[in-house]
Amino acid sequence: MTPQSIAAVNQLAADEKVAIYRRFIPGILNERFGFAPDFKDKHGRELLRIECQEGSTEVILDLRHTYDAKDPLLYAHITDTINGQLHILLYIVNDPESPRFKVDRMPDGTKTDFGTLKRNIDAELLAMSAGLAPGQVRKGLRILKHSIHAFEEFASSLGHSMYFVEPLYYHNATIFERYGFAYQQGLNRMHKINEQFTEGGNLYLQLDNSTPFRMQGMERSIRGRSWSIHDGILGEPYTNVTMYKSINATALINTFPDSIW
Repeated sequence: MTPQSIAAVNQLAADEKVAIYRRFIPGILNERFGFAPDFKDKHGRELLRIECQEGSTEVILDLRHTYDAKDPLLYAHITDTINGQLHILLYIVNDPESPRFKVDRMPDGTKTDFGTLKRNIDAELLAMSAGLAPGQVRKGLRILKHSIHAFEEFASSLGHSMYFVEPLYYHNATIFERYGFAYQQGLNRMHKINEQFTEGGNLYLQLDNSTPFRMQGMERSIRGRSWSIHDGILGEPYTNVTMYKSINATALINTFPDSIW
């Protein structure tokens, strides 16, 4: 019988579950970085780490382009929902050849949890100036289309017709909209945010040049809005937004019309 949940896959023999979890690695990464079929380097060292313990309802996949790489090329954290659906908690693809910004650590080395617990302002300013969005330590590879396709094939192979994703930042949610995602919760909030960023709105008026993350004009771009929200302009954390994607279907949602990146 084909397993239909992360928990069920994790009950399988090690080689079986690893083979299944490799399915959601986008093929374009193999093409671009020339991974061996076993994801080992020429010295036989593992480049792919998969945490999928028996009895667990989650899996963490960490793929490095070289054995000693500081950051993952691909990092994914996926779990089962209470109803047995697939839920992507975190999915990151880094361009390993791009400059790195230490937004993930304070100067003393303390973790920032992607800036959600603490903020390394100096590093964030450098990252923002380089065109990155909140939470990014490096630029991405711009392969979201390929990532979605690979994950949908993986989800479909487990018998699922949909899956859920947790956008950590405003820019994540806005971009997911453009790839056909809908909202389980948070749609009204996204519309309200857009309304308040229009001329005369509460968020628009707070773009008063009081910090580098609240400059006038930031309301016009996805990245600008996301940085100002990350800077606390909402007066509360950006949370309680969950999205889903129906496989082979596209939702037509756009909470930020005429936006630019």
